[in-house]
Amino acid sequence: MNEELDFIIDSAKEAMDKSLSYLKKQLLNIRAGKASPTMLSSVQVEYYGAMTPLNQVSNVNTPDARTITIQPFEKSLIQEIEKGIMKADLGFNPQNNGESVIINVPPLTEERRKQLAKQAKAEAEEAKVGVRNDRRAALHELKDLDLSEDQMKDAEQEVQDITDGFIKKIDDIFSAKEKEIMTI
Repeated sequence: MNEELDFIIDSAKEAMDKSLSYLKKQLLNIRAGKASPTMLSSVQVEYYGAMTPLNQVSNVNTPDARTITIQPFEKSLIQEIEKGIMKADLGFNPQNNGESVIINVPPLTEERRKQLAKQAKAEAEEAKVGVRNDRRAALHELKDLDLSEDQMKDAEQEVQDITDGFIKKIDDIFSAKEKEIMTI
């Protein structure tokens, strides 16, 4: 009986942890004004007929806070890299110098910072919904167990405590990202 209970609680934790990991990944794609190779993590390039992540066909570096350089492993990929960046619709205008692709990251306007903060908040809310859905699933599974009233209350409280912990982590991650976005 306790094994089943532990399994349900561990499964809920694991599912909530996936929501948290997904949030972190999504927030990496929201740029905070400073150039970072992760800004291009969603860019796909056609490479020998297959769509391939940019970082698998080139070196992506940030020589300074406003510039991203992309050095392809094969010079023939330069046009494909430019196409991939434009297709990703990140608001960047890639420039090609024959050897590499250079992206100048423009400073964010106040309006754009607010939009990005709103986008980050929406991602955080989505993660919270995921965590709450995981809680609901765990509570539903608990009802199928043959537990006494006290055991049920304790188990439900444990699931709620875990949920509260994950919601707090999501709030903390969002607050840090919002601060990063709004800092000029």
